[in-house]
Amino acid sequence: MSIKQNHPYHLVEMSPWPLVGAVSTMMMLVGTVSFFQQMTNLIMSMGVFMTILTMIQWWRDVIREGTYQGMHTKMVIKGLRWGMILFIVSEVFFFLSFFWAFFHSSLSSAVQIGTMWPPMGIYPFNPMQIPLLNTMILLTSGVTVTWAHHSLINNNFKEMNQSLMITIIMGIYFSLLQMYEYIEAPFTISDSVYGSTFFMATGFHGIHVIIGTTFLFVSLTRQLNLHFSKTHHVGFEAAAWYWHFVDVVWLFLYISIYWWGN
Repeated sequence: MSIKQNHPYHLVEMSPWPLVGAVSTMMMLVGTVSFFQQMTNLIMSMGVFMTILTMIQWWRDVIREGTYQGMHTKMVIKGLRWGMILFIVSEVFFFLSFFWAFFHSSLSSAVQIGTMWPPMGIYPFNPMQIPLLNTMILLTSGVTVTWAHHSLINNNFKEMNQSLMITIIMGIYFSLLQMYEYIEAPFTISDSVYGSTFFMATGFHGIHVIIGTTFLFVSLTRQLNLHFSKTHHVGFEAAAWYWHFVDVVWLFLYISIYWWGN
């Protein structure tokens, strides 16, 4: 028995993934706190594993609905685009709180830290070394992801694959350099408000780079399976927008925290 749909919207069926995802992320959060307090990583590892499995299966369902079942109509795609835009706006305000804390602490330094910025005993990073290299990497990756987008629009799938792969490699390289920077850091997150604001801002940006790299990797995998066309590639479009957002946030981080705050 066929049921005719008289509207352009996608009414999703019942899915276990929102509930499973909520439970797994809660387990990951509790496990992380347990790891910090008791140095036991069993609950955290289980939460991470369950979260990854949930992501894979939830994305699989969305890809099947949009690519093979034709559920993503023009109206649905418009809603997805607006949803991504509003998500990025919320992320802007998320990072705005870190910048607010940094400028509040640096422009009116408290007497507890010697009324100076950086505080006494803090030796900040040289902005002309690894931070500048990371800036060049992200700016270049913004060019390559734009190149990938234009190649897809022009049906040049070979160049799209190449440029997207270059972007992913740059994202991984950025994360490795930031990990090395953290290992060699002469201060920690507990070293006054400078350490707290530095590691919170740059650390959350690093997490966003890892998420964006994963987003682009999923897009590359879909492209290799011929899921995208010049008129139907909202998944890759969202990944490109997200990556440009990560680039812009890093520019503000580099200028304000690494260069000006030094």
